[in-house]
Amino acid sequence: MIIYGTALLATCHLLGIFLGDLLGQALGVKTNVGGVGIAMLLLIAARLFMQRREILPKLTELGVEYWGALYIPVVVAMAAQQDMVAALRGGPVAVLSAVTAVAVCAGVISAINRSERREEDPAPVPVLHDNPLLAEAE
Repeated sequence: MIIYGTALLATCHLLGIFLGDLLGQALGVKTNVGGVGIAMLLLIAARLFMQRREILPKLTELGVEYWGALYIPVVVAMAAQQDMVAALRGGPVAVLSAVTAVAVCAGVISAINRSERREEDPAPVPVLHDNPLLAEAE
């Protein structure tokens, strides 16, 4: 039932594009605003909803994972290329905002990593085999 995963992805994509167009119209621009991002959020929400209700067969889940793994990098690469071209044409304000966004993301990730608790006593590393040469060196 991998085809159901593809159908779920296609449904989320079409709904995301539609909602992105509506958002663009609401903001007064004549373009899709975040349609692909909305589609991915819908796909994640639908998958989690179906998993919690236990109505998502394993093969369908594999189909969603497969297409999600392919879909996200391709769309991100396409969007990044378009955004970069638009930013370079838009002037220094667009480039400055992009650099600022990257710096803020890096700072937030760094803060999250520093706030994690570290284990006081890590688990011992298992010994796979005894090496007589290492025993003699000690």
